[in-house]
Amino acid sequence: MEYIGDFIRFVREMLPLFRWWDFVDILIVAFIVYRSFLPIKGTRTVQILVSFGALAFIYWIAYHVEARTTRALLGSVFDNLFIIFVILFQQDIRRVLSQIGRTPFLSKAESFKDGYIIEELIKSTVSLANKKIGALVVIERQAEVSEFIESGVVIDSQVSKEMLTSIFLPVSPLHDGAVIIRKGRIAMASCFLPLTLNTMASKSIGTRHRAAVGLTEETDAVCVVVSEENGTISIASGGRITHNLDAAQLRKLLLESL
Repeated sequence: MEYIGDFIRFVREMLPLFRWWDFVDILIVAFIVYRSFLPIKGTRTVQILVSFGALAFIYWIAYHVEARTTRALLGSVFDNLFIIFVILFQQDIRRVLSQIGRTPFLSKAESFKDGYIIEELIKSTVSLANKKIGALVVIERQAEVSEFIESGVVIDSQVSKEMLTSIFLPVSPLHDGAVIIRKGRIAMASCFLPLTLNTMASKSIGTRHRAAVGLTEETDAVCVVVSEENGTISIASGGRITHNLDAAQLRKLLLESL
């Protein structure tokens, strides 16, 4: 109760000094921070930041209970926090700065109007699964996947069942690799993605599935995978993959993710 009383007194003392411009200033800073963090939303970077938050909480406890060893260890970490952040997040810093310089703050992300793109994706995925033709489709969200693509062929085509099916047919020169859907269009095909480093996952899934998990570990993209071995459909998001989906389950997960 004593802390609450101190807080109320602090608010009463500061309120007369609060100007309307201070409120606008806070909104501007909040908006900039929000837009700056959009490119890393859903990526592994967020997990690392949460871990640093947990370490900060442990340090706070160690400081108040006078746990000297723990406080000294974590103190050395936080003393070099800036250097650690630059080393760990150099790719994310480049991504944030490049998007700030390239994309207007007030621009709106492309939406999947009327579910047309999702339905075309589902129809092509089910058709390929029935024929046991392997496929990997990446739906880019806020974080760009370009820096994780080793190669690819520019397509820039409307998303349709016919187009996706023709790309993944074994006779097509583009059937190897992944298709990238960006801003509601097929942007690239025959793209090779990073494989997951999770050894437990790599033992139980194929190359396409490992690539889907690997990309979603690093970005907020959503990946749909068709296995050519057994014709099953899977979806990967946030470094996790869900197997053996039918059309209804795939539609539900895509709508939830997008």
